[in-house]
Amino acid sequence: MDEREFLAERFEEQRPHLRAVAYRMLGSLGEADDAVQEAWLRLSRTDADAIENLGGWLTTVVARVSLNMLRSRRTRREEPLDVRLPEPIIDRADGVDPEHEALLADSVGLAMLVVLETLSPPERVAFVLHDIFGMPFDEIASIVDRSPEATRQLASRGRRRVQGERTVPDADLATQRRVVDAFIAAAREGDFQGLLEVLDPDVVLRVDFGPTAESTELRGSEVVAGQAASFGSMGLLVRPAIINGVAGAVSTLDGEPFSVGALTVRDGKIVEIDILADPARLSQLDLTILED
Repeated sequence: MDEREFLAERFEEQRPHLRAVAYRMLGSLGEADDAVQEAWLRLSRTDADAIENLGGWLTTVVARVSLNMLRSRRTRREEPLDVRLPEPIIDRADGVDPEHEALLADSVGLAMLVVLETLSPPERVAFVLHDIFGMPFDEIASIVDRSPEATRQLASRGRRRVQGERTVPDADLATQRRVVDAFIAAAREGDFQGLLEVLDPDVVLRVDFGPTAESTELRGSEVVAGQAASFGSMGLLVRPAIINGVAGAVSTLDGEPFSVGALTVRDGKIVEIDILADPARLSQLDLTILED
């Protein structure tokens, strides 16, 4: 094995971790893969023998690349989107793909990623690196170009935002599935009372229709139940799925993808519903995994 092959092998050992870091920062598998690939390109142009901690060096590179991508994303938008959902990770209802398990560790469901989308790029990077991956503040400080104390404050602001939302679901996936299936059935039948029985009084519904339509954030069980009943009357074909590790569903209309939804269940009630209904982004998702 020559030196480059050995270096590539060592890099591949780090890839799952690097991809997990980048996905939490960017909320996009495609952009995460781009950030990881950029890290490999930089490594291949560097004297690897001078790197004492390869994993730490690569994590720092991926973090810096991700930070630049987040800043560029904000610059490109003329106006910030009221509701922007990250790219969902979709699995069959009967289990999670082993390749997805590293990406979904630490309860990083769609609900948490939605909150992370509201943070500034430095806040997001500081929170992810410290609170999820345990990187010391003095190391993060050089990435976000702040002092260690200012970096600590960035992470703290991110933490308060995350803790202010109910992003962690019930651990039992079977319980989640029963509640979500009851919700889907009630929506299909237009059973308003049945919907209220499975919705938390303070439930939040977020629907990302994309930049060409007005996205929606609704709060309160009666409002959300009314919206769910209207969707239920559209004749959608709804398939159960696991979305970012929680019970959810993928809907199609006339054979075309209509939405991907993750439902966060806590204490037996649905507390958050996050739906991606942006036709352009849906068309880029691989939904063949759900086919029989």
